[in-house]
Amino acid sequence: MAEKITSLQVAQRAGVSQSAVSRVFTPGASVSKKTEEKVRKAAEELGYRPNVLARAMVSGKSRIIGLVVGYLDNYFYPEALAKLSNGLQEHGYHVLIFMASRSAGNIDDVMEEILDYQVDGVVLASVPMSSDIATRCQQAGVPVVLFNRSQDIEGITTVTSDNYAGGRKVAEFLLAGGHERIGYISGWQGASTQRDREAGFRAVLSEAGRSVFAVQDGMFHTENAQAAARQMFDVDPDERPDAVFVANDHMALAVMDVIRFELGLSIPEDVSVVGYDDVPPAGWPAYNLTTIRQRANLMVAETVAALLDHIQNPDAAEPRKVAIDGPLVVRTSARLPRGWTPQRTET
Repeated sequence: MAEKITSLQVAQRAGVSQSAVSRVFTPGASVSKKTEEKVRKAAEELGYRPNVLARAMVSGKSRIIGLVVGYLDNYFYPEALAKLSNGLQEHGYHVLIFMASRSAGNIDDVMEEILDYQVDGVVLASVPMSSDIATRCQQAGVPVVLFNRSQDIEGITTVTSDNYAGGRKVAEFLLAGGHERIGYISGWQGASTQRDREAGFRAVLSEAGRSVFAVQDGMFHTENAQAAARQMFDVDPDERPDAVFVANDHMALAVMDVIRFELGLSIPEDVSVVGYDDVPPAGWPAYNLTTIRQRANLMVAETVAALLDHIQNPDAAEPRKVAIDGPLVVRTSARLPRGWTPQRTET
């Protein structure tokens, strides 16, 4: 086995000090362009690779962010998490991804494991956390940002869409379209996104003297959403909704398939369907789904900025509650109110 090349050997080859070599391979460190070029050239010639773990032990900074993900079935998350990883990498951080279930107990177990990696920060993407583990992170000096979830835990920053306002927009749109029997297929009840969307939706119906005609639980899963659609629409015509708000697009696409291909109903002639997220398939001609757009670029930018602020200014950074407004993207899966035309709202 070949002998491992050291930073001292690189320094000797480049004609610089060993500390200069260290600065070249430390993100954010100050070093002249000429010195950097000499060091990188010598490192390439010798086949040198810096020991990131050793550097972290010395500096106390791992340059690693722990990213906890509940599930990736929904098209929204792979795209958003890719943007999040790229955004952090632009600032010299690497992302370590952990998968976790929805239960708070499981999240706590995963978080304990993450803290063992000496991460500089944590992003929880669409998963909850307990107040106990939040306290544990704060005691360890590890900032946490919740992405696409909101919780009332002191000292924790959250970044979401304005889900309450989004739910209101859907109800206002369906009422303006003249619908009389408006149904709702919910997401997982443990998610703040689900609760806020439903609350805004119900509030507008209540203000109009109306109530939800039928409700089924889709759990944010395809199979549950399909079963919910069958229970809601495989009934006599006067017993089924003439419109349905589905709590996210992942479920709405499955609901549309059941309505059209299993039950033989037409969209939007027999029933209007509105979703939430504006995932890529929502714009495909096969679905052309009217939906609320989650502005992933803005959500990611806010998350990265907040996390870096907490890392760089641990004593001064204040926790934030960010809720980003999402536009209604009007397509053809729902009956159009008079004077409306289908169009795609740009980010």
